[in-house]
Amino acid sequence: MGTKLSAQAPSATHGGHEDAAPLHADLGPIRAVHARVCGFHFYSGDLNRAVRVDHYCSHLNPDVFQCIIYDSDAENARLIGVEYIISEAIFLRLPAEEKMLWHSHRYEVMSGLLLAPGLSVEAEAALMKELVSTYGKTWHLWQVDRGDKLPLGLPKLMMGFTADGQVDPALVEERNRALNVDAVEIKARRADLPVRPIAEGADAWQRGAGFQISDEPTGHAQPVACP
Repeated sequence: MGTKLSAQAPSATHGGHEDAAPLHADLGPIRAVHARVCGFHFYSGDLNRAVRVDHYCSHLNPDVFQCIIYDSDAENARLIGVEYIISEAIFLRLPAEEKMLWHSHRYEVMSGLLLAPGLSVEAEAALMKELVSTYGKTWHLWQVDRGDKLPLGLPKLMMGFTADGQVDPALVEERNRALNVDAVEIKARRADLPVRPIAEGADAWQRGAGFQISDEPTGHAQPVACP
């Protein structure tokens, strides 16, 4: 009939309130998370609105990562979005209109913008070799950069940086200091990673297609007759 807890069994608390789940609760898919990467996203159509993002990722299959995104690595970090990461082979099979929603990862990896804190040099190299030719589709639900106390409004499509001079250096330096990393050393280590040309259709914002979901009302829904 299940495990019985003693009266003294510890429980998780949040803000002084007991959590409903015991600390040893089965976390299901959360247990599959095996990689953390830290980088930056910007709002599609607005290169100047960038935020630090900490991804906690699992493999759905060899061609697909799925990542939960937080605004930091702190215990009280806010869950602000999700990212799906796919292989180049999968990306190439997407319809043209779908490709517009995805961004490349080559620059993020090769420049050292994307980090894998806590991994050995060898493990990080293996992970970055896997990620360098992948593509990501990212939605943020919580606009923490504007001070929102809750996830307000519609989801926002996010993109990744693709060239030097796009991201605010102060934002990157602050992150690197917090993680105690040497960005120059990391970039040098990755110089020999095998890279492929970025596939046609990705990074649509560079062609002026900064897609976002419209928050304009569309009118009243029309009733549908049932047979």
